[in-house]
Amino acid sequence: MALLVDIGFILAATAAIWKGSDWLEAASERLAAYYGLPDVVQGAIIVAVGSSFPELATVVVAAIGGSMPLGVGAIVGSAIFNVLVIPAVAGIATDEDVDSNRTLVYKEAQFYMLAVSVLLITFALAVIYYPGPATLSGTVTRSLAVIPLALYGLYIFIQYQDTADYEQDSDEAEGIDVRRQWLFLLSGLLVILLAVERLVHSVEEIGLAFGVEEFLLGVTILAAATSLPDTLVSVRAARDGRGVTSLANVLGSNTFDLLVAIPVGVLIIGTWTVDFAMAVPMFGVLTGATILLFTALRTDLALSTLESYVLLGAYLVFVTWVVAETASIITGILPS
Repeated sequence: MALLVDIGFILAATAAIWKGSDWLEAASERLAAYYGLPDVVQGAIIVAVGSSFPELATVVVAAIGGSMPLGVGAIVGSAIFNVLVIPAVAGIATDEDVDSNRTLVYKEAQFYMLAVSVLLITFALAVIYYPGPATLSGTVTRSLAVIPLALYGLYIFIQYQDTADYEQDSDEAEGIDVRRQWLFLLSGLLVILLAVERLVHSVEEIGLAFGVEEFLLGVTILAAATSLPDTLVSVRAARDGRGVTSLANVLGSNTFDLLVAIPVGVLIIGTWTVDFAMAVPMFGVLTGATILLFTALRTDLALSTLESYVLLGAYLVFVTWVVAETASIITGILPS
């Protein structure tokens, strides 16, 4: 009975996150239009940060509750979900190919790959200079957490440079009530925080009941629940013919999650011991998934329906692998 209650809480919290994110993202888009930001910046920063708030809240709640691996797992799992499932669903849900462009492929995608590398290097530095109690473990300190945060600062600076010569269509800002949109944005933040707190607690209870590691629960259940807002945003943008915004949201969300969400968790609790043996395989999957998406976007600068199904199939393979490892059906890749 307790298990069914926790599952019910997870479903209810996911719905609340979706609703809060809907307010947050809609307000973010309108505010971005009001302040005159180009499509790529809207997708990569404004909308991406808004839709990534559930992941950030998950890390904060998990860190405060002493379950940092659960929060980090949610970030890594969300990143994999974002690059495989969200573009796939957006491509399948639309009648035409999802358009990309060279700015998205050569700047956003490559900077995101740099974000993956920098975070993995940060973990490696923790293993080298602050070794943990277990083999291939290390302590990520606040000083190390500053490294990815600094890279995100560079990312914002680059996006700011892109807005210097941008000229807004004056019609875009008409009819937008700024105070109303800020109210919706703050209300969305509050709803998400409350829902995430219940979501994390319920997932922890399920993990204790089945003896599943927190990191793996984060990679699967929490990742899917917190990535729902990103999915809805990208599908809506793709259906409106804004393929660049749809795809930029995916890459921008992942960049924010990796460079900001995880370091913020470390800054809150002071230190966090990373299991490098667990992190490397997951980051290997994330890198492979990103290369697959990058290749699909570069061909004809569009994401076709066939390519969308390939991405979705790759995610199903990933989930099957994680479940099989967790159930000890296969062994040897993830540490036991």
